[in-house]
Amino acid sequence: MPRRKEIVRRIPDPDWRFESRLVSKFINSLMIQGKKSTAETIFYKAMDLIEERAKQEPLPVFEKAMKNVGPVVMVRSRRVGGSVYQVPSEVRDDQQRAFAIRWLIIAARGRTENTMIERLANELIAASKAEGAAVRRKEETYRMADANRAFAHYRW
Repeated sequence: MPRRKEIVRRIPDPDWRFESRLVSKFINSLMIQGKKSTAETIFYKAMDLIEERAKQEPLPVFEKAMKNVGPVVMVRSRRVGGSVYQVPSEVRDDQQRAFAIRWLIIAARGRTENTMIERLANELIAASKAEGAAVRRKEETYRMADANRAFAHYRW
């Protein structure tokens, strides 16, 4: 947190196929070791697979998956008087998107299908139906927030 200047957030350019900044952000997060063309190939082939399997437009399926996975409330550690409490707090929109992207990619990498294209496509389809590992992770954070509701007055 700088004292002098305000941090200017860099927004990625929209992707070429869907003209979406969210897709561009997702591709950048999917990328490993700077191999963006590989990440783009994986993502776009996964979208083609979604269109083939779900018989729907792939972009609304992707957006619904992101919406279903993004958390509204999370717990954060807060030290008060020598004790550390898990304090539930609301999550900003940009953080919701960041957590949704991260959790979807982690869940896709943890699946057992053969290729990353199949893993990503199946995880996005599952998340759009409010199923899958990424949605379970969101529900787990909600359970933690609900269990620690008593410490909500320590919010900063």
